Amino acid sequence: MLDTALKVLNIIEDNSYEAYIVGGFVRDYIMGIKSNDVDITTNAKPKELIKIFPNASLDNALYGSITLYYNDIRFEITTYRRESNYDDLRHPDTISYIDDLKTDLKRRDFTINTICMDKSGNIVDLLNCRSDIDNKIIKTVVSPLQSFTTDSLRILRAIRFATVLDFEFSNELEEAIRQTRYLLKDLSINRKKDELDKIFSSPNIIKGIELLKSFDLIDILKLNNINKVKKCSQVIGVWTLLEVDDIYPFTRNELQLMHDIREVLSSNPLDKYNLYYYGLYVCSVAAELKGISKEDIMQIYKGMSIHKRSDILIDSYDIMDCLNIKEGPILSKIWEKLEKDVIDLKVVNEKKELILDVEKIYTKLVKEGGN
Repeated sequence: MLDTALKVLNIIEDNSYEAYIVGGFVRDYIMGIKSNDVDITTNAKPKELIKIFPNASLDNALYGSITLYYNDIRFEITTYRRESNYDDLRHPDTISYIDDLKTDLKRRDFTINTICMDKSGNIVDLLNCRSDIDNKIIKTVVSPLQSFTTDSLRILRAIRFATVLDFEFSNELEEAIRQTRYLLKDLSINRKKDELDKIFSSPNIIKGIELLKSFDLIDILKLNNINKVKKCSQVIGVWTLLEVDDIYPFTRNELQLMHDIREVLSSNPLDKYNLYYYGLYVCSVAAELKGISKEDIMQIYKGMSIHKRSDILIDSYDIMDCLNIKEGPILSKIWEKLEKDVIDLKVVNEKKELILDVEKIYTKLVKEGGN
């Protein structure tokens, strides 16, 4: 990763421009943390970068950035710039390209994200912020009140960095959060969720939750069930407990997962029927939320004769052929009973035995009027 990033820097500099890796990747490198997110800053303008990297994308050209995939690694390359007027509290109304790295760094959010690395792998700290990383403290580049008023998302980003990196805030930054927290009401719900996802995904989630509480952000963020939250390796488990399905944006798959996890939570994640019908992932998340060990659930799952319908060695056509019936409601009833018989080991998962069981099930259903 680092070698490839340095190659990109050298390519840019070979074309007579400056370029540095900047921000989180360098910060994490200093801290000995593996990072896959590489941002590069340069005095080359987007159109000039496209000439150097013809396959790059200009999707973010409005804000002076291009996206480059080099050796299958994604890089965002941003031109040095000066920004002004954040009327939406998030994006600058105007930007102007500049030719000075230090001025570009001064527009950034936190000092810990201004550390750079040059093409030779040397650390470049123009704002003398290395000490903040060493002391594990979060400070804004400009005054925190100005910084948060300019871009309110930085309030949640500050909490996210404190959570993920286990850093503390400067006193001035803490006070600024309290004075500007109301600005989060007007922040995009998608932006809020992006940062909350990262907070809730952290092994240090409890610290993140305590910070959200301490700054009275629970009501603003509509996280009224925050006290129900437990540490979970899967962020979908946290959102399941929060029950904010109609407030925050989720995909259809996420909504279905949360519904299924709640169903399993209301019964037993170790139940083999739940494992079969809802699947290992859903039951594992529910088990973790209930404090059940992964080993316990895996032991039961591995001991099951089938895990999904396709594991059964006959299909619907086999059933319809042997019974001389057409597809209809009774077929679903046959499948429901057959699945239970196989799960309960009442019938061996072999075609001949399964057909015999199907015939018995059908005969019983007909007698009961289940057509």
